[in-house]
Amino acid sequence: MQTQLEKLFRLQHHQTTIRTEVVAGLTTYLTMAYIVFVVPTTLGAAGLDKQALIAVTCLVTALSTALMGLGANVPIAVAPGLGMTAFFTYTLVLTNHIPWPVALGIGFWAGVLFLVLSLIGAREKLVEAIPPSIVTAIPVGIGMFLLFIGLRNMGVVVANPNTLVMLGNFTPSVVISVGGLFVTLALLIRNVKGAILLGIVLATLVAALAGLVAPPEGVFTSGVRVAPVAFKLDVLGALRWSLLGPVFALFYINMFDSLGTLVACASEAGLVQENGKIERLSRMLNIDAVAAIVSSLLGTSPSTAYIESATGIAAGGRTGLTALVTSLLFLGSLIVIPLISIVPAYATAPSLVIVGLLMISQIRHLDFSKFEEYIPALFTILMMPLSFSIATGMACGFLSWGLIRLLLFRPREISGVLYVIMALSLISLLL
Repeated sequence: MQTQLEKLFRLQHHQTTIRTEVVAGLTTYLTMAYIVFVVPTTLGAAGLDKQALIAVTCLVTALSTALMGLGANVPIAVAPGLGMTAFFTYTLVLTNHIPWPVALGIGFWAGVLFLVLSLIGAREKLVEAIPPSIVTAIPVGIGMFLLFIGLRNMGVVVANPNTLVMLGNFTPSVVISVGGLFVTLALLIRNVKGAILLGIVLATLVAALAGLVAPPEGVFTSGVRVAPVAFKLDVLGALRWSLLGPVFALFYINMFDSLGTLVACASEAGLVQENGKIERLSRMLNIDAVAAIVSSLLGTSPSTAYIESATGIAAGGRTGLTALVTSLLFLGSLIVIPLISIVPAYATAPSLVIVGLLMISQIRHLDFSKFEEYIPALFTILMMPLSFSIATGMACGFLSWGLIRLLLFRPREISGVLYVIMALSLISLLL
């Protein structure tokens, strides 16, 4: 067994051991296991079956992470992305009133576009065409969007007809949710492994003791049920001109999310060569694109590489064995679906707030000394939560960056590819 693992993952070459890789895989799992609660709850708000979503989230994460580990031999986990999950539910379904099967079709075509551009090598040109300030602003804006959604799901922020939003009443569920948020923050500050997961579990236990959560029908899963969401996507329904903007937006969210995460994790794992290039980056992006397509087929939002993989890398993970261990642990989560399904939305909401706060920290990379750079970036960031749409924020950022250049008589700074992106962004806003 040890010899086979050595041949498959080249453990000695990467100066690691089976024990180190197993511990690293467990660390990554504990750090990101909260998605088993959060993704189904978020997508459930769009009308999808929650219990089926729990099973699909576990299956997609296990399959995608195993593909990354075996196909690219890197210690990186892949799962349905929270930014794309929020875009799916709150922008496509709840705001634009797109039926969720069509929204799954949009995710499918976004994944296909990502894969095609990766295979023909056009992905690099697209990335190079986007201004660095906008590249930085996109994850920050998504973080703001997740923060706002999290506070709303907690009940801390509620609607007000006069002021749009206001502070909510401190009902028992809100108190439990706020308590869960600060307990999780304290655990994170103390570098406790699985802090977000522990926060969700503690909040659910308190809610159960307070009589706010019904007991589960059982502890262990009697049968895995994915039929309510699997292969329900409307591929042809998503092929409409009016949906070109959402496909484009979801593609960009996926591309920048995955690219940023893969680059960061690969650097931590020592995969950067002397010339600055990252080993197997193209293969990783191709697998990421395939995972996005598979996610849509099975009935969830597109998958992407998770930055939580950095915790496993910090624990010593250097090969795909780390990812394989994480994959097997997510597969094992299928055993306790009844327990997972009783977790209330206000118990998972703090995790959205925390993930949002972590993403917002990327704002430190913005150059605030150049007015023409940070103003379009701020438009991108602020318009995502204010318009309740990630796609709108991105479109406003691209257009404002280009418009400023045109008014400054500096059109040469806008590449041909960026002109196309701006045109698509304008079409997206108009439609």
